[in-house]
Amino acid sequence: MKDYLKKHWETIYQTKQPNEVSWTQEVPTVSLEFILQFKISKTAHIIDIGGGDGKLVDFLLKEGYTNMSVLDISAAAIERAKDRLGLDAAKVTWIVCDILDFHPSIKYDLWHDRAAFHFQTDPHQIHQYLQIIKEAVDGMVIIGTFSTDGPTKCSGLEIKQYDENGMKEKFETNSFKNIECKREDHITPSGIVQNFVFCSFLKAH
Repeated sequence: MKDYLKKHWETIYQTKQPNEVSWTQEVPTVSLEFILQFKISKTAHIIDIGGGDGKLVDFLLKEGYTNMSVLDISAAAIERAKDRLGLDAAKVTWIVCDILDFHPSIKYDLWHDRAAFHFQTDPHQIHQYLQIIKEAVDGMVIIGTFSTDGPTKCSGLEIKQYDENGMKEKFETNSFKNIECKREDHITPSGIVQNFVFCSFLKAH
């Protein structure tokens, strides 16, 4: 299944441009709002899970953050992001990996995931993801998924929808305290509205 998923995402990033995929977002407004309100240090270790060729990293580099990592299953997605950033790409740690195979060597102060968690659809995958995050994070977590008012699939793959309570239940039983949840209507490049729920959490000590 993992080989199938890798091939699936590599094909998409090798054959489609940003304006041809639904998740393209010129300005990651809610993510930036949550990150900036945390007022974490510019040297904090930040990782963007499933970041692909998303532009969150561009904005955080402009804000002066110096310890950015981007993880994605697709090498093609990461190459595209590097090409876009040019010389700034050297300021980022790039990780090509399925999230469920990720064994971080450091603790992260901020873990960001817009639309990777919702691809974990069975209880075992969800448990694995939560265990990884529990071990890897010593600070804040921001998760964005399709809401219960959003799509049931993304890029032809099944996803798991969440509402605010469902998201809180998953993370609050795994050592994280909820700070805030909010909805966002994402408008795809083709003009379709997709409703997301974003929740921020703090690691409980």
